[in-house]
Amino acid sequence: MDQITDHRKIPISLTINGRDHRLEIEPWVTLLDLLREQLALTGTKKGCDQGQCGACTVLVDGQRINSCLALAVSRDGAEITTIEGLAQDGKLHPLQAAFIERDAFQCGYCTPGQICSAAGLLAEGHTQTRADIREHMSGNLCRCGAYTNIADAIEDVLQPRLAMKEAAE
Repeated sequence: MDQITDHRKIPISLTINGRDHRLEIEPWVTLLDLLREQLALTGTKKGCDQGQCGACTVLVDGQRINSCLALAVSRDGAEITTIEGLAQDGKLHPLQAAFIERDAFQCGYCTPGQICSAAGLLAEGHTQTRADIREHMSGNLCRCGAYTNIADAIEDVLQPRLAMKEAAE
């Protein structure tokens, strides 16, 4: 039996944190490995590498995904935001500031995935209550147990948005 040794790379184009990237990658490279190993964006963490912990959560075209489960070639043309891309013009994203204010992390390993997931949750617009926050963040695990503070931080950012929405109606 002959082994297949043809390792053709596939050209892809991605916009990552507002910067265009033209890359040639092997078809089996996950988005997580591309970000961490080839682009040195190590804020996104590799936890379980099976899509069960959420440490690798990033935003792809505004939607939160587990980057360990996505082949990078399947995201050709996508706009990707990692934890490094949330801050703008030297100013922390409101969720980043709220996580600091609420001490919503202990070891910090899950924090980038938690914040990216929370940013996606807010963009989705389905969350109205603390119970909604807990339900919609349930795919992001925190081994330190900072869940209460994480929910507090997200609620701090969510409530003013809900108030503005009500005032506009």
